[in-house]
Amino acid sequence: MDKKEFTLRVEAIKKQLYKIAYLYLGNEASALEAVDEAVYKGFKARKQLRQPEYLTTWLTRILINECKKELKRLSKMVWKDTWELEGEVYDYDALPLQEAIEKLPAQLKEVVILRYFSGYTLSETAQSLEIPQGTLVTRQRRALQLLRLELGEGIRK
Repeated sequence: MDKKEFTLRVEAIKKQLYKIAYLYLGNEASALEAVDEAVYKGFKARKQLRQPEYLTTWLTRILINECKKELKRLSKMVWKDTWELEGEVYDYDALPLQEAIEKLPAQLKEVVILRYFSGYTLSETAQSLEIPQGTLVTRQRRALQLLRLELGEGIRK
């Protein structure tokens, strides 16, 4: 894959990549940094991609790994519930769904983000996570059960 083709194809999916990173990291600056790093690493390794039709899932996998690295780095830092910017104090008021997703185990969180917030199909999600579709369906079902419980809706059938 040449530079021009890579650039055009990445340009077409950049919003999707940002959305994934933002849902993982919950922070605009960290999400942009992760996307930049993933695109850079993808660009450097673009000749290793054997099947160009899988660029999106390949780059998504790189992005997920970057997000995991960033989460690990951020977990070592101490956060406040409020912060000050240009003399004004802001409270962090996360939406209940966002809070519930953040509480999910990493494997389940990945599935929810890719399937429901990024619009990936089952097969695309399975490829991105490098797991069988059966495993993906099980994780998806478990994640939805936990989210329903966390949001107080109980388990509906």
